[in-house]
Order: sequence, then structure tokens, then C-alpha cells
Amino acid sequence: HTPMYFFLLNLSLLDLGSISVTVPKSMANSLWDTRAISYSGCTAQVFLVVFLFSAEYFLLTVMAYDRYVAICKPLHYDTLMGSRACVKMAAAVWASGFFNALLHTANTLSIPLCQGNTVDQFFCEIPQILKLSCSDSYLSEVGLLVVTACLFFGCFIFIVLSYVQIFTVVLRIPSEQGRHKAFSTCLPHLAVVSLFVSTDLFAYLKPPSISSPALDVVVTVLYAVVPPTLNPLIYSMRNKELKEALKK
Repeated sequence: HTPMYFFLLNLSLLDLGSISVTVPKSMANSLWDTRAISYSGCTAQVFLVVFLFSAEYFLLTVMAYDRYVAICKPLHYDTLMGSRACVKMAAAVWASGFFNALLHTANTLSIPLCQGNTVDQFFCEIPQILKLSCSDSYLSEVGLLVVTACLFFGCFIFIVLSYVQIFTVVLRIPSEQGRHKAFSTCLPHLAVVSLFVSTDLFAYLKPPSISSPALDVVVTVLYAVVPPTLNPLIYSMRNKELKEALKK
């Protein structure tokens, strides 16, 4: 019932959802040797992918704040991170992801497609759909993507500043055992954030000169499948029973 495990529960639900939206359909298509997806199925994928991934990023930002309060303001932790505050933060995360996905889905699917209906990806992804749109008709969605990118960048700056404060406080702890304990509570979250951000940045900011359909699929697997798969393992490494089982 502690805030960290409450947020981990939300993170687990988001990871489970993001895997379930993309992987089963692509596996079914592979087994049946087809690349078809219905319009409603594509719409659902666009909405749920944006919803789950944006909500996860907002949640990682909230978890950074949780670690900041726990280490930098321990005496105020119970007040700032009470059960009511945690529920409000989680509700804000899910609501923000929902409205962000609603805007992007409505805007993307209102764009007329003039270059066929073949998406060069294993699920319906907004950048791939925009490639099929008519010239100039996608500019509104591009503008919305820029606004969202600025919002995500603000969250990233907040996470970085939180960890600057955390490391400043931890390095002042006189005992080595105290520093190790403080670092151990932050490392799983820091690893998850690094994995999530690095794969996303590589997927969307890689140079056009190295872009190809095959590479795009591989890169998309890196950010859409690998982080949700590894997140439970990263956080489970703090579990003593699991560590002992792995050693055996």
C-alpha cells in the first residue's frame, strides 16, 4: 500500500496494455500470413498506443517526483504522498493520456489518405499513417505532435532536475550503507526511464539517411515491445527471493 507499489501497479497495467494492443494482432497476422487490419481495429490501435505510452511517460514523471520527495523531503513524505494525493496523481496520469490520445486519434483519422492504405509497420502508427496522407493535409497533426513533444520534453526536464536534486542529497549522506540504500530505491526507476526515453528518441529522431522499412520495424519493436517487457524484470531485481532464485 506504499506509494511506490501503488504507482508500480499502474505501470504494470500500462505495460500489459501496451503489449496487448500491438503484439497479439501482429502474431495473428504472422500465423495467418496476412497483413490486413480493419479500419476500426486500426483506429483502436492508434488510440490505445498513444493513450498507453503517453500515460506511461506521465506516470514515470510522477514516480520521479515520488522518489524526490522520499529522499529530499523524507519528513514530509507522508503528507505530500498520502493515499489521496497518490490517487489524484494516478487519475491525472490516466486522464492526461486519454485526452492526448483522443486529440491525436481524431485529428489523424480525419486526414484524407491519397497514397493507398498500406502501413509499413506491424501496427497502426501515426507517423506511418501521415505518410499516406495528401500533401499539406497532415500539417495540423504535425502541429499537434510538436505541442505534445514540447510537453514530453517538459516532463523530461522535470525528471532530470528531480534526479539532480536526489543525487545532490544522496552524495551528502555520510554512511556508505545509507547512500547505497538511497541509490537502490532510484536505480530501477532511472533504468526504466532511460530505456523508455532512449528507444523513443532513437525511433523518432534517427537520421532519414539510415531509415528503411526493415529498420523502422526493428526500431519500433525496440520502443513498443522491449520496454514493457523489461520493466517488470528491472523492478523485480530488488526482490531478494528473485535474486536468490536467479543465483541458483
